This record gives sequence, structure tokens and C-alpha cells, in this order.
Amino acid sequence: MSDGIFIGGAGDQPQMLNLRRANRHGLIAGATGTGKTVTLQGIAENFSRVGVPVFMADVKGDLAGIAMPGSPTFKNADKLEARAKEIGLTDYAYADNPVIYWDLYGQQGHPIRTTVSEMGPLLLARLMDLNETQEGVLNIAFRYADEEGLLLLDLGDLQAMLAYCAENADMLSARYGNVTKASVGTIQRQLLSLDSQGGAAFFGEPALDINDFLEVDDKGRGYINVLAADRLMQSPKLYSTFLLWLLSELFQVLPEVGDPEKPKLVFFFDEAHLLFDDAPKALTDKIEQVVRLIRSKGVGVYFVTQNPIDIPEEVAGQLGNRVQHALRAFTPRDQKAIRAAAETFRVNPDLDVETAITELKVGEALVSLLQEDGSPSIVQRTLIAPPRSRLGPVDAKERAIIQSISPVAGKYDEAADRESAEEILAARGQAAAAAAEQAKAQAEADKQSAAQAKIEAKQREAELREQARQQAQAAREAAKPSNLDRAIQSATRSVGSSIGRQVANEVGRAVFGGGRRSSGGGLVGGLVRGVLGSLFK
Repeated sequence: MSDGIFIGGAGDQPQMLNLRRANRHGLIAGATGTGKTVTLQGIAENFSRVGVPVFMADVKGDLAGIAMPGSPTFKNADKLEARAKEIGLTDYAYADNPVIYWDLYGQQGHPIRTTVSEMGPLLLARLMDLNETQEGVLNIAFRYADEEGLLLLDLGDLQAMLAYCAENADMLSARYGNVTKASVGTIQRQLLSLDSQGGAAFFGEPALDINDFLEVDDKGRGYINVLAADRLMQSPKLYSTFLLWLLSELFQVLPEVGDPEKPKLVFFFDEAHLLFDDAPKALTDKIEQVVRLIRSKGVGVYFVTQNPIDIPEEVAGQLGNRVQHALRAFTPRDQKAIRAAAETFRVNPDLDVETAITELKVGEALVSLLQEDGSPSIVQRTLIAPPRSRLGPVDAKERAIIQSISPVAGKYDEAADRESAEEILAARGQAAAAAAEQAKAQAEADKQSAAQAKIEAKQREAELREQARQQAQAAREAAKPSNLDRAIQSATRSVGSSIGRQVANEVGRAVFGGGRRSSGGGLVGGLVRGVLGSLFK
């Protein structure tokens, strides 16, 4: 059994999962209550025993017991022991497993966080149920943040980035394409809805280091990473988007290894139908791509679901290892699922698969596994091997002890908040507001200064006019003769007038004859006297 893990017994023929083909993915399907969870638990602990780390989501809270050994005192212990004996499992003994508990909300395990940037716009658009136009606006926000060196770490950063986009919609539209405030507003409302569902706890730092999922203990056993998903299942899109992000991160981070001797990690995706419900084609294409290519990274993905037709054909065609528990033919859809499941198996001429699917007992399944050459084995009706660990939950004390001794204790428990887009944009806004306030104050000061200058100019102009008036008045006053001057002038005029008259008379007499009067002489004489009189005024 060194090159495989024991799945169960088909008569005297053991069903072995070849480790070299375990990274070719698988499917565990069956109706509720047919034993899927127990099968998952048994396969996970067998992977751990051979040194392969495991990741699985505990959607009902009953997988946490995989950390504790089973006990004869526990419920159904007698059935487990009887099953082990029935299939010839001679080394069956109760055993614990190395486990790391995780929880997106940090309540039942170490917190798992990622940054908004690492999640990316495609998965965020899926998470927020955005339409194509809104997704385009989200892409623009991411593009601008990347070009400006703005870290998008948590939902606060994204909200700040979207607010910036709304305020600068015209600039961004001219640069990247149409950005409307209505679309931005819709995204912001969806972010608030995501926050109310507890999604904010998932975004931030320290972000998960994928390599912490690949730990082995000092005995060489792979750690089983158990995600507490009972609360997370209340937000199905958050659950499915988170697991898809996790797969994408594994694909991005892990190196190419081809087909290793055993997987580097086995990933169980419980309630897998949630991943594909209402998924847009772009997302389905991404899932198909990741599932197809992650095999070469040494990661095996095992989808766990009630109905095999929940898995799209493009993805189902890549699931080489199959464990099919019972299905019930109550509805036409159930009948279709039974036919589809039967057709996926390699034909066994001794087994009517379609009939057998409806007749399987609890803990029994139809099993077809990839062989060494990569071809599927003939489908066999198989009794599934019982787990060695506890079936059921752990109590709070047990969980706390296991968490305290995990290899990542203290690494993720305290959130970090370094400077990112929210703080940078807030600082820019404050700087812009301060600059605007300063500009406003400067403009007001300039306005007051201009008004004061205008007042002072008017005052100066008035002063100059008054000064000119006073100077003119002074000049007029200075030009006026004094009383003495007026007296002298008056006297001079009087004397001048008297002398002038006398001179005029004398001249007149001299010219026209002394004392003689004639009509001609009188006229000329009068003129001469007038002229001379005027000269001596």
C-alpha cells in the first residue's frame, strides 16, 4: 500500500487510490445521509498518513473531530469496527491527525485573510453579483490604483478608491472609458452588503501564506487544514468565491512539478455546486482553467456534492477518481443524474451501474480510480473504509488546545493595518482641502488688499486734488495786490489820469493852436486827448 491509499473493499479486491494519479482530481457524490462526509474524512486522514497535506471545509461542524482519535465509547464505534473487519482492514486502530483550524471570522480557528488586490476584480465582481458594466468600472478602479501605486488591502481601501472614482469620473472616463457615478454607487452598495455579511473580516493583512497549507509534522504526516465553514455557509457566494480564490492562489504560487510521486496538497471542495450556481461564463472558464492546469502544480482537487450533474461537463471531464454514493430517483432531475453518473464510469459487465446507484447502502459506493497508466479502473461496488479519527465535532477546550500548538500560532491572529489607498487618498483629500482653503484665504486676502489699495488710491487722489486746489488758491491769493498796492495803483491811476488830461490838453493846444476852436480841430483834439489820457491812466 506504499504507492496508494486504501479507499475500501470490493469483495476480496481492495480499491486503492494511486498516489501518482491523485493529482488528477476527483469527485465524491451522493445524496444527503449516504456517507459522503465519512468518506471524505477517511480519505483525508489517509492522505495525511502518507505525508500529503490536505485542505477541507467543515460545512456542518462535524469534520473538526478529525484532530482527535476515535474511541470505542463514541456513537457508531461498533459499526466502524465491524466495517474494518468486513473489508479485511487488519491494522485498523483509532488515531488522531495533525490539524490546523482556520476560520475566516477568526472565531473557531486562525483567521484567513487576503487583500482586495489579490482577490482581483473578477472574483470580487462575482462576490458582489455585478453586471458587466459595473465589473468594467471595478476593473478601471483596480487599474488606476495599480498605476498610482495605491494598495487595495481591505474593503475600506476599495470604498475610498470608488469614492475617488465617483469624484473624478470625467477624468477617468477620458482616460480609461465610461465611468458613471451610478455604477460606482451600485458597487459601493454591494460592498456595504458584503461587509454586513462579515466579508470585511476576510480582507486585510497579514495575508495568508499558501505555503502554510503545505506543512508536515515531526512524524512526516501532512497537516489537515480544516476551515470552519458552518457560519460561512450562510453567505454561499462568499464561501464559493473564497475557495475559488484559494485555488487560484495555489495555481499562481506553486511551481510546476508535473506528476509527482504524491500530491503536494489535496483540496476538498465541499458543497461544490455553490461554485457553479449562477456563475457567468467568464468565471466558469476560469474555474475550468484552474482545475485543468493546477494538476501540474501537484494539487489534487476533489469536488464533494450531492448531485454529480451539479458539476459542469468541462470540469467533470477532468475528475478521474470517482466515488459515487447512493442517489434517489424521486424526480426527473434525480433520474437524469443517475443516468449521467452511470455513463461516466468505465463499464463493468457484471454490474448494472444505473440500478446499483439507487440500491447502495450507507457507507457503500461505486468506485472507479485512475490506474498506473492513467486509465480509469472498472467501476466496483465498494464498502468504504472507516475513519480512524473521531466522527463529530470537538469542544471549545479541545479546539483551543489544538489551535495553540499549531505551527502558525500567533502568525495571523492579530490584524495589521499599514498605509494603503484609504489613508493615502484621505491624506490627498486633506491636502487638497487645505490647499483649497489656503487658496480661498489668499484670494480673500488679495481681494481685501485690492479693495484697500483702491480706497487708498481714491484717498490719495482726493488728497492730490485738494492739494492742487489749495495750491491754485494760494497762487490766486498770491497774485492779488495788497491794500497798499491797491492804494498806490489807485493813486497812480488818479495822478496818471490827471497828468494825462493835462498833457492831452497841452498837446492838443500845441497841435491845433492854443485856445482856438474849430469843428475840425475840436474833433481831432478830442481824439488826441483821449489817447493820451488812456496812456496816463
